[in-house]
Amino acid sequence: MAGVSGVGPYAAECYSRKMQNSTVLKLKAIAERRMEVERLMAAPETTSNPGALKKFGREYRELGSIVELWSKFERAGDSLNQAQVMIGSETDPEVLQLAKTEALEQEKLLAELEAQIAEALIPKDVTAQADAVVELRAGAGGEEAGLFAAELFRMYQRYAERHGWKAEAISLSDTGIGGIKEVVFEVSGEGTFTRLKHESGVHRVQRVPSTESSGRIHTSTATVAVLPKAEEIDVEIKEQDLKLDIFHASGHGGQNVQKVATAVRITHLPSGIIVSCQNERSQLQNKTKAMDVLRARLWDAQLRKQQDAIAADRRAQVGTGDRSEKIRTYNFPQSRVTDHRINHTSHNLFRILDGEIDEFVDALLREEQARKLAAATVGP
Repeated sequence: MAGVSGVGPYAAECYSRKMQNSTVLKLKAIAERRMEVERLMAAPETTSNPGALKKFGREYRELGSIVELWSKFERAGDSLNQAQVMIGSETDPEVLQLAKTEALEQEKLLAELEAQIAEALIPKDVTAQADAVVELRAGAGGEEAGLFAAELFRMYQRYAERHGWKAEAISLSDTGIGGIKEVVFEVSGEGTFTRLKHESGVHRVQRVPSTESSGRIHTSTATVAVLPKAEEIDVEIKEQDLKLDIFHASGHGGQNVQKVATAVRITHLPSGIIVSCQNERSQLQNKTKAMDVLRARLWDAQLRKQQDAIAADRRAQVGTGDRSEKIRTYNFPQSRVTDHRINHTSHNLFRILDGEIDEFVDALLREEQARKLAAATVGP
């Protein structure tokens, strides 16, 4: 890219005044990495591996956006330099005023680009482009907890529809009265894990159950765990580490609903993780879905282990990330929903349960971004 490897006189001065030297070094490293990724994408071992090609292609696009910001920064610096030269040498009042206006505009643009570059240089999570695997379970509260879990499942289904995503159940165990004991489902689409990851935790509902004759408010809970769906290139699973069991899919009350055994249970022997899937029509489809969930759980465990190794004061997280943490309360008598991590409250409970949760998602992402930016400016 012209101008990246060799900057002009003013651009060099602009960097020293506007950017730390460490930032410039990072930008140079990114430009070099982008060229390296371009070479890797053209390599035969990559073109024959769809997973690797997808991963490198994603990285190439992400690096390209940063390189383009840097290029714009350099061009703005050169334009400002030209305007300043004119201000120092021009005698025509009209031309001089135009030069001053141009200089002010370029100064403003430089400040905007500097902020955008600082934000773009925040290390991206490896899960940024991952699809989401969501595990939703009824918690405390008996039948009412199961009904609440079913409402949350519908909320996430509606949310996926609003964003043009695909939500597909992998396994589901219901109560037979409209409630859900447990459901595991995959949400696929652009930015699904990034936008859903802060839903992990304990969701609490406060309302009068339909079976409560005295009008007393009950409190029930449901737990949500959002995992990043791993590609095969992210997590390696050895065949000898798996135990595979085939059984008949069951319906309400445990009765068999298929004559042919298609349901699959996979046990990962090293970790003890057990995953089952029975929603698909064929054994192969159920195994594929179960393997997706297994990879997600293993990748999530691996990522959490890495995060636990980071000092607590350097974590850029919203809340503790602990799935036992009470994160949100849905209060029916007051039509109020409160997220306790950011003290954000909405009085549109029924719209939220219909999938309009972006106000919470956006607020949580802004908080996360602010924490990451603050951590990045502290330095090592």
